[in-house]
Amino acid sequence: MSQQQKNGSVIAIVTMFFLYAMISFVTNLGAPIGVIWKSQPEIGGSNVLGIMGNFMNFFAYLFMGIPAGNMLTKQGYKKTALIGIAVGFFGVLIQFLSGFANGIPGFCVYLLGAFVAGFSVCILNTVVNPMLNLLGGGGNRGNQLNMIGGTLNSLSGTMTPMLVGALIGTVTASTQMADVNLVMYIAMAVFAAAFAILTFIPIQDPEMGKVTSDTKFEHSPWSFRHCLLGVIAIFVYVGVEVGIPGGMNFYLSDTSANGAWVNPEAIANAATIGGAVAAMYWLLMLVGRLFSSTIAGKVSSRQMMLFTTALGMILIIAAIFIPKDVTVNMPLVKILEWKVEMTTVPMSVLLLVLCGLCTSVMWASIFNLATEGLGKYTAKASGIFMMMVVGGGVLPVVQNFFADIMGYMPSYFVYLLAMAYMFYYALFGCKNVNKDIKVD
Repeated sequence: MSQQQKNGSVIAIVTMFFLYAMISFVTNLGAPIGVIWKSQPEIGGSNVLGIMGNFMNFFAYLFMGIPAGNMLTKQGYKKTALIGIAVGFFGVLIQFLSGFANGIPGFCVYLLGAFVAGFSVCILNTVVNPMLNLLGGGGNRGNQLNMIGGTLNSLSGTMTPMLVGALIGTVTASTQMADVNLVMYIAMAVFAAAFAILTFIPIQDPEMGKVTSDTKFEHSPWSFRHCLLGVIAIFVYVGVEVGIPGGMNFYLSDTSANGAWVNPEAIANAATIGGAVAAMYWLLMLVGRLFSSTIAGKVSSRQMMLFTTALGMILIIAAIFIPKDVTVNMPLVKILEWKVEMTTVPMSVLLLVLCGLCTSVMWASIFNLATEGLGKYTAKASGIFMMMVVGGGVLPVVQNFFADIMGYMPSYFVYLLAMAYMFYYALFGCKNVNKDIKVD
């Protein structure tokens, strides 16, 4: 490989790292920006409407999950990545433009932007992992690059609510999308730079396996009971992963009597506190992933799922029943001031933050359990799993519907039920009872 080719490869890898980070950056905008929209007089403080941006982002997966895989096969890595980047730029641009319209019209424009951005994130999720593996030459090097990318993805997911919350401060009826324009500028700049860089870097696609007319598919992933139940588990898992910190952000940012605050003096920077505390959840997910990678060779996916779902249920039950006047100190990162301060929050919030350690291992564990013994049907199952990411939009809407009726903490029974289902899946549902199906 010539020096020029090596330099091009390094630039392409760095570009993929930025895109890996952008996946969580764009995705995690939904809840903190929803705090702004729900405060608008036309929205009337509705939690369901506030979380709709998050819903639209994940709703796109339902339509784009399988087509994204087909696009990768037909268009190749580079073209697919460029399409995803371009779609992402316009999705963020539409969200930015929503700030120029007030009330319901602006809200509808924002939802459109979130939906378009969801298409982008789905495409990039499909292409970034295999593309980094390709650029690394496969093997240990390719896996190492994906591990680095995953770390950056988690760090970006941690920074997003923290940055948006710091820009907002305390939400009032006069808070507008323009208050978080800095976030939009960053996202559009990264997408534009990535598109420009990737356009001029030659990337050779690998030989992709093609399905011929001789390939026999007498069955489908749906023929396997443990895969079917695993698809449901993926659906509820993504809802839990996204919904716990999203609802927590709403709870802490709410300065009404329904919110987290007993002492009115503690709400001077409610949205800042909400974003920073939600960021701690994502940070613990990163810690959990790093730790689980060190024990994955000794502890099975089933054992990890049983332990984390059981612990998650205990934490959620305790969070629901502990009164909000029982408080604890937590570190608050003021990202714009580059300092850390201790802040007092309800004990229930800390318990929900700790759930990040539990959810950190669930995606990989469910995927491994659900695809065990699928053989040639694994690829189709992967496409179905990508579609089921839509759960990250559906469950938070359901939870916030109940939050409007019964309050924030009681509404977390939605995630408790989801955890209970995943516990059942790890205990009984993951067993392959269709071993007689030929998968070679």
